[in-house]
This record gives sequence, structure tokens and C-alpha cells, in this order.
Amino acid sequence: MKIARLLLLSIISLALIAAPADARVVRVEILSRSDITGTFGSAGTYERITGRVYFAFDPKNPENRKIVDLDLAPRNPNGEVEAVSEFVMLRPKDPAHSADLAVIDIVNRGGITTFIFNLGRTGAASPDDAEFYGDALLMKRGVTIVALGWQWDVLPGGSALHFQAPPVGSPEHPITGLVRSDITVDSATNSIPLWHSLAPTLIYPVADENDPANILTMREDPVGPRTVVPRADWRFARDSSGVAVHDTRWIYMSKGFTPGRIYEIVYRGKNPVVVGTGLAAVRDMMSYLKYDPSAAAHVRYGIGYGVSQTGRFIRHFLYQGFNTDEKGRVAFDGFFVHTGGAGRGSFNHRFAQPSRDAQPYSTFFYPTDVFPFASLPTRDPITGQRAGLRDNLHGSSGTKVFYVDGGHEYWGRAASLTHTTPDGKQDVGFLPTERRYVISSAQHSSPASWPLPEAARIANTNAYRGDPLDQRLALRALMSSLIDWVALKKEPPPSVYPKLGPGDLVRAADLKFPQIPDLPVARIPNQPYRMNFGPRWSQGIIDREPPTLGAPYPVFVSRVDSVGNEQGGIRSIEILVPLATYYPWLLRTGVPAATDRLVSFRGTFIPLPRTEAERRASGDSRPSIEMLYGNRAQFLKRVDDGISSLIARRLLLADDSTAARDRMVDAWARYGLITK
Repeated sequence: MKIARLLLLSIISLALIAAPADARVVRVEILSRSDITGTFGSAGTYERITGRVYFAFDPKNPENRKIVDLDLAPRNPNGEVEAVSEFVMLRPKDPAHSADLAVIDIVNRGGITTFIFNLGRTGAASPDDAEFYGDALLMKRGVTIVALGWQWDVLPGGSALHFQAPPVGSPEHPITGLVRSDITVDSATNSIPLWHSLAPTLIYPVADENDPANILTMREDPVGPRTVVPRADWRFARDSSGVAVHDTRWIYMSKGFTPGRIYEIVYRGKNPVVVGTGLAAVRDMMSYLKYDPSAAAHVRYGIGYGVSQTGRFIRHFLYQGFNTDEKGRVAFDGFFVHTGGAGRGSFNHRFAQPSRDAQPYSTFFYPTDVFPFASLPTRDPITGQRAGLRDNLHGSSGTKVFYVDGGHEYWGRAASLTHTTPDGKQDVGFLPTERRYVISSAQHSSPASWPLPEAARIANTNAYRGDPLDQRLALRALMSSLIDWVALKKEPPPSVYPKLGPGDLVRAADLKFPQIPDLPVARIPNQPYRMNFGPRWSQGIIDREPPTLGAPYPVFVSRVDSVGNEQGGIRSIEILVPLATYYPWLLRTGVPAATDRLVSFRGTFIPLPRTEAERRASGDSRPSIEMLYGNRAQFLKRVDDGISSLIARRLLLADDSTAARDRMVDAWARYGLITK
């Protein structure tokens, strides 16, 4: 939808909330407003508001000069660049019951993410029904939640939240540049998309289908040699029931793409947008809520939450110093950076593709895992660079930050680089305003569904695809602590993460796994490299696609115990009193190539042998349930003791003790001793 059309809609809208221009939120347009049935503890009734936010950015303002290409975008009569975002707001209807704090949900690919903090959600319910929100942890505290679109390439339509970024250049003066797309082909096909494999997105148009810069290559390994596919063998088209249909969003080969190969297309694109205005929009929305008394939900404190892609977004936001608005005021008082690993991302350069990341065996060599990684300054011994992620503390010296990862981020997101030196020899700490927590053995972002279906079993093994460790319980406790730190100045628990010094971190090749019958183990984590994107990369322009690779960075993973579960982090009740091994990684079994590499995001679940006889017969080196506990009563005593210890350390909410115990009772019924 064009900005002009959005402006027209705003004129005819029945409900407008004006905001002063110096808040940089020009106005807020309310499209719907409804009470949510039911109540939320002492916060009472909530209302759900949907609408659009209209932004204006002054290219001359020092806080906006970091936005790449902002000065090349069209301007309004005031000399400002405009953008529009969609939002959903959940707020206490009675301001007297508000916690005076807002959490901005920096939505992941248009989807709301803060619901991970809710237990007992009913997905079939309407968002206007309290059942939709389960136990509504944040809402019962009176927190205002604002989900905000910021990503320009989310497809129109559906329930996703969108962001209209300003264009760069004009039809009379088009801007072109190199755009790259890659895909790992695991099954026979005649056409592959130019967007990221996670989900369809908008893409930059092809400037000229016959441009010699448009090159398709094939390779068998991420760092292997590329073979150029002859131009006569492929075209911009897609397969439609066996017929090639012209489509510049796809690549088509009549003879098909070979399963097991990595294909990469570099083409000359046109019509970029100012992607970095998404960062500024998040900043200015928080400033609007804090500093405009007439805001739709005026609050004193603000926390930003991001998971996976948007966890990396926050790291990028902090690195580039976006936490100061155009008037020099602090935007966010806290951030919860969830499963961002060591990454930043494609959030503020020309022809940036925000959905691109860096996964174990796809989306290779985008500007995601780039130096610096650690908050405190470190020196890269190869390039000679010395820098830290938080070198730019302008506007965020007092901002509280939680970096929260799972075990998967050490395998799939190079998370060890966030707290080790680039030579891999020393631990690196954090700022006093930061904490780091790692949930041992957790897969990426959220647990697998429980119980795991039999269809998830890996053939000829006792293992399952998916790691059901319920990391939500730790996340709820941590978010509660961050809110208390920001609003009540209450110190949070000390950081809990694996380190080199105590021997918690090891190279994956040296990790000593237990012997589990018929189950190969992971040895190759996601490997980041030093990358050269060309001479103008410091200006936010890529001239070299694909980038030239330099030396790899050393990465480490967590040491495991005799069961195979990780040490050095927050050991949830499933790990303290184990009935299974929870690996935060899953191998690419059953595909044509690279079966020793990792599946993105997912883990592996392997129940323990029930009895000593079963253990000896199978050759499993892990202790049996019989040996560990003897009977159900002893098991539950260990569970209760473990829950008490987690609550004492403030890594589990006391209110969640029943949920934690019930999960373990259910796990015993499924995997514990049958007769005891």
C-alpha cells in the first residue's frame, strides 16, 4: 500500500489521536478498539486497539544520520521523510491500574511474540477473549503491550503487522545494486524462490533480466567452490503445473535443481527502500509513549522485547546507538534480547533483506555474524579491529539489557562469541547494566509441542525430532526480573552462562557425548567467518556479492553431563531431575546431503533407559531411571527439591511451581518406571 493511500485513509478515519510533531510520531490512527472479555488480576479489564502510526524523520537530525539512504528518500513539505507502521496495543482500560510500563513487542516477520510468556493459551479463542491470552503474565501486572511492525518486506494481507518504508531514488533517477539469494535444495524441484526459505517476502525487483551481473551458481558445501550455471539453462520463472510461467520472483530450470546442492543467485536489483527507518520507528514509538502525555497509552518506563530475528534487531539497535530520539531523550529503559546469539542483521543497509539471517545450513554469509560480538571491547587479532557491541552508549548507558539464549544458540547462532575473545582464549564480561542467561539444552526460541507425537520419532532410534524442554518457565521468571529491575530498581539474579574458565565451554569436535545406540552426534556448529562486503560497506552499501571470506571465528558449545544435558547455564527442572536427554540440536537426517550438519532451530529428545537391564542390553552409557531414582516417590522428592532451588535463585516463579511439577509428573507417566 502506497504512503499516499495510507494518508488518504487517515483523513477519512473516524478515530484519530494527534501527537505533537516533536515526538516524531506525527499521529496515531485507530482502526479498532474493543474491550477484552474477562479480567486480568488487579489490572482489571484490558482493551485491544489496532491502528497505524505515522512517522516523520528529519534527515538533518544527528540521531537520524545513521539511517542509511535517509537523505535520498522523498520528503514532505517540512523536509521530513515519512513512514507508516501497523500496531496492536493491549492496555489496561483504567489507567489507574496500569503498571506505568510498556513492553514493545518488536514483531518477528510481522508476528506478535510476547505471547511466549503466557501459559495455558487457547489459540482457537478470539483476541477479544481473555482465554486467548492464557494466564497473561504481563497483563496481570498491568503492563501495556504494543506490537509494532517495522519490517518493510512482510507480504501484504493476513494478520501480520506491516511497515511502509520510504523508497530510495525515483523513476527518473533509479538506484540499482547487487542483491543475493541462496537456497539449499533438499528435494527435486524445477523452481526456487528469491526470498528467504522461512517464508515468502517482498523482494527487490530485478533491474534487467539480461544484465550480465545476474549470475546463478551451484556448490556442494558452504565454503566449497562455486560452479556457474550457464545463463541459457535458467530464467526468471516458476513452475506452474509443469509449465514455466514468467515471474521475476523465482528462478526456473527445465532440467531441475539437483537435490543436495546449494544454489545462489546474484542479480542487479532496483528500487531499494530505507530499511533503517524500521529501527527509528521502534525508537520513536517508545519515545511517543513515554514523553507525549496525550499518547494512546502514556507510560513512564519502556522495555523492548525481541526473539530470534528481532533479538538480533535489538543487538543491531544498540550497536548503532538508536536509543536516543531526535530530541536527545532516552527511548528504552530495558531490553529483553531473546535467542539473538552473536548476531545482528540486515536492518540498515542499502538493499537490506531483514529476513535473511545465518543458519547452520542455509542463508550463508549475510551480514549477520559480524564483529564486534561482545558488549565490552575486544580486539580481533587478524584484522586488528578493536570494538564492542555497546561502544555507543549515547542514550543507553542506564538501559538494562538481558541477553537470553538457549543451548541451540551456541550450536546455531555462534553465541559463545558474545562472551569470549575473537581468538577464543579468554572470557569477556558484560556491562553492570547487563545480564546474560543461558537456558541449558533448550532448542531455539520456544519448546517443541508436548507430548512429542510418535511421528516425530527418528527412524531406527529411540530419539525424537524436537526438544520439548519448557524454557517458558525460565523466560517468565527472567522477564519478571527485568521489569522489577527497570521499574523497581530491584537487582536481578546474577548472570548464568557457560564460560571458558571453569571448563563449561568446549569446541564441538572435543565434546564428550554419552553413547546412545544408533544416534550420531553433532560435531559441526554454525561457523561465522570474517567477511568483506566491499569498499563501501562502512557506508551501508554492498559492492561485493557474495562477500569474500576470511578466517573463521572460534566458536564453542556447552559441556554436557553423563546424561548428555548441558552444563553451565540455567538447568531447568527437566535437566535437574532428568528422564531424558535434551539435545539443543538436530541433525539433517534423511536428506540427500550434509547429514552431519544441523537443522535450523530444532533439538532432539531421547528418553533414558527405564531399567538397568534395558540399559545394558542396548549399550546405552546413560544412567537408567531405575538407577537414578528407584521409584516415583524418590523422583518426585527430587523434583520438589529442584523446584525449590530454582525459586530460591529467582529462576522460576513461585506461581509456576505447580506447572513445573505437573510437567514432570506427566513425563514420569510417559517415560518413567512402569511398575514403581
